[in-house]
Amino acid sequence: MLLDLVLVAVGVALLAKAADEFVVGAARIAIAARLSPVLVGAVIVGFGTSAPEMLVSGIAAANEDAEIGVGNIVGSNVANLTLVLGAAALIVPVTILGTTLRREAPLMVAAVVLFGVLVQDGLDTTEGLFLLAALVVSLGLIVYWGRTNPESELTAEVEEFLDGEGTHPLPREALRTLLGLIGTVIGAQLLVEGAVGIADELGLSGGFVGFTLVAIGTSLPELVTAIAAARKGEVDLIVGNLLGSNIFNALAVGAVVGIIGAGPIDADRLVGVGVISMVVVAVVAWAIMAHRRRVHRWEGVLLLVGYVATVALIGPTG
Repeated sequence: MLLDLVLVAVGVALLAKAADEFVVGAARIAIAARLSPVLVGAVIVGFGTSAPEMLVSGIAAANEDAEIGVGNIVGSNVANLTLVLGAAALIVPVTILGTTLRREAPLMVAAVVLFGVLVQDGLDTTEGLFLLAALVVSLGLIVYWGRTNPESELTAEVEEFLDGEGTHPLPREALRTLLGLIGTVIGAQLLVEGAVGIADELGLSGGFVGFTLVAIGTSLPELVTAIAAARKGEVDLIVGNLLGSNIFNALAVGAVVGIIGAGPIDADRLVGVGVISMVVVAVVAWAIMAHRRRVHRWEGVLLLVGYVATVALIGPTG
């Protein structure tokens, strides 16, 4: 049990650091290659920030623990819009851009609903490929929106990850990207091994462990970033990043689980109560954000209570 806890702690720490280094290095290389900041923001930054969820769920599915992989997707999506957004709103009210409410928010809800419908009988290869196709369409829309809006969130997001202007030697950034990717893979493997061990030791369901322990671990980078941004008063990108993360989790990570670990999901409460909660949270969060385009502190408390209630509804055997 102690070893499993150590594996989880080390895995989470590696994911938090290595994934960030991977994103920064890859984005700097892409910018040096003269790729559009919008494309970099949509593809590289988008994939990079969802790399922990993708690798953890992919490894779990490959190890025939798809229940943990699906629990990670559902739990991460719920945690992003309750735990992370709620914690940020407790520090300072989070403002929402109008374009985000009109574009990314409904796209996020659609992605979550699509994943929720397909996962009901388990994910097979065909459904994984369908989610992949939906991801391509979503990326196309995001890139198109970004190109029609030069001052888009994606451009600002890229600038944020690149730490402003300046030159960065390509060999160093290539090494940063490689080491970040390796660290993320190792961290994901350690987290999955530790989570499986804890589930077996305590008699918990894989879905519950994936929804809670694993999902919080893979969402920790978003939580740390959101809290840091809120403390600095830089809240414009918090919601855009969280919505984008949920889109990638539902479509990209869902596709990986379906293609790698095709088969039924033996976790009725996870695919029932958990998935319904994920959709409800997405819709409620959208409604809260649309209310005066700001998430106030009392609404942040409401979101945090919603997270605790969702965990309780699924239960340790879910």
